[in-house]
Amino acid sequence: MELREASKQFGSRLAVDRLSLRVERGEIHGLLGHNGAGKSTAIGMMLGQVWPSDGDVLICGADVTSKRSTALARVGAIFESPAFYDYLSGRRNLEILSGYTASTARSRIQEVIQWVGLSGREDSKVSTYSHGMRARLALAQALLPDPDLLILDEPSDGLDPEGIHEMRQTVLRLHRELRLTILLSSHLLTEVEQICSHITVLRQGRKVFGGALSQARIEKGWIRLRVDDFSRATELLRGRNWVDGKCQEPLIALHAHVLTADVVRLLVEAGLSVFEIAPHEETLEEFYLELMKQ
Repeated sequence: MELREASKQFGSRLAVDRLSLRVERGEIHGLLGHNGAGKSTAIGMMLGQVWPSDGDVLICGADVTSKRSTALARVGAIFESPAFYDYLSGRRNLEILSGYTASTARSRIQEVIQWVGLSGREDSKVSTYSHGMRARLALAQALLPDPDLLILDEPSDGLDPEGIHEMRQTVLRLHRELRLTILLSSHLLTEVEQICSHITVLRQGRKVFGGALSQARIEKGWIRLRVDDFSRATELLRGRNWVDGKCQEPLIALHAHVLTADVVRLLVEAGLSVFEIAPHEETLEEFYLELMKQ
């Protein structure tokens, strides 16, 4: 799936500005950004629901704007807030939804019900479903076309911690066992960090980062140092000219040639207690917030 310099203008507002994004087969790719950053507009263009003002949107090599049926034939999606008929069963909802595009065999419907963990409740009215069960039903309808690409817009929105955990495990299982390519839009950075291999970050309609999650978490040379007297420790290290720049408890930047074993030896010999010393890896939240500040 690929966007090439795709833009979308709504009147005087440029919602998406020359966005280039490529999701490779087999990836779980996270789409991040603040409210109004252009995530939903970008997904709308991918699904042929929003017409790009400029650029190209390609899925499986087919242009979504000119060959929509071909491009979306093997695409499943949860987009915005899926609506269901509360007075009908989960199974009947899936039968109706499948009929909008192409008739789906009863065996396939039962298969996706099992995949998302709704077995035993598929014949209950949706009005009796919890929020988590509705989220599973939404995922089931996205799986009906036997997709190669799954686009999930805030799949864990409104779920409690247990529901979020269950949704995460389900998404990972679908990726692993069905070998799906997944594009996931979410505000839950900790979930993205645990699920995605690659991310794209949008800010005011523009891409400000795109690449492997490991690139966003490159160590900046910081060491996490926890001692009983941090000020005294930094004073001792500066006296040896081992510190490279400013220190911000519990983080300290050491010159490249300095070994942590030498740091521990120096501090212990000076009578300090060392509770932890380890390389500090930036979290996705820290990386994201820093991008938003720039």
